[in-house]
Amino acid sequence: LEMKNRIPDIPVFVDSPLTVNVTEVFRLHTDLFDEDMAKTMEASGDPFQLRRIRYIRDVEQSMELNSMEEPAIIISAAGMCEFGRILHHLRNNCADERNTILIIGFQAKNTLGRRIVERQKEIKIFGIKHLLKAEVKTLNALSAHAGHSELVAFGRRFENRAQRILLVHGENGALESLQGALEAEGVQHVSIQEEGSPVEF
Repeated sequence: LEMKNRIPDIPVFVDSPLTVNVTEVFRLHTDLFDEDMAKTMEASGDPFQLRRIRYIRDVEQSMELNSMEEPAIIISAAGMCEFGRILHHLRNNCADERNTILIIGFQAKNTLGRRIVERQKEIKIFGIKHLLKAEVKTLNALSAHAGHSELVAFGRRFENRAQRILLVHGENGALESLQGALEAEGVQHVSIQEEGSPVEF
């Protein structure tokens, strides 16, 4: 977007130590990128070092973002918004209607991320209620998790060998759908494991 001038000239802060470290690993191993990415890099340069991106490692630098007055994009990672630096950014920015919170990926029930996606009027961060006035947007296209069809294909590999397949992670509707799809493919002994219940082998 920056290279095509499709976003305003505002700073972008990547404030997630793990993300910064993983980005460095990618930067060190560009020889392993696929052909499409290699062509993009050849045409556009290093995608990890755009002029407006600042990678934040130190807690002090992260805290400085809280006092910023000018527009900025803050990228901070934590699954379900339950821990890490993202909590500080949400606390400091959720009540300002000029802000946008972009949630990427699935947010499980009973998590802060889900409450934000549901646009609840108040959200609790660090035990304190905050008004949620920021605009909330979701982008569900980016996920490292397997989708429904990939899970069915994976389960199919075990159709004649597995004594049991226990579905343990997901919401009830999704688990029931996956169970039905696996059984329709001939996979036997598929059950949904109730949370907290023991499994005997």
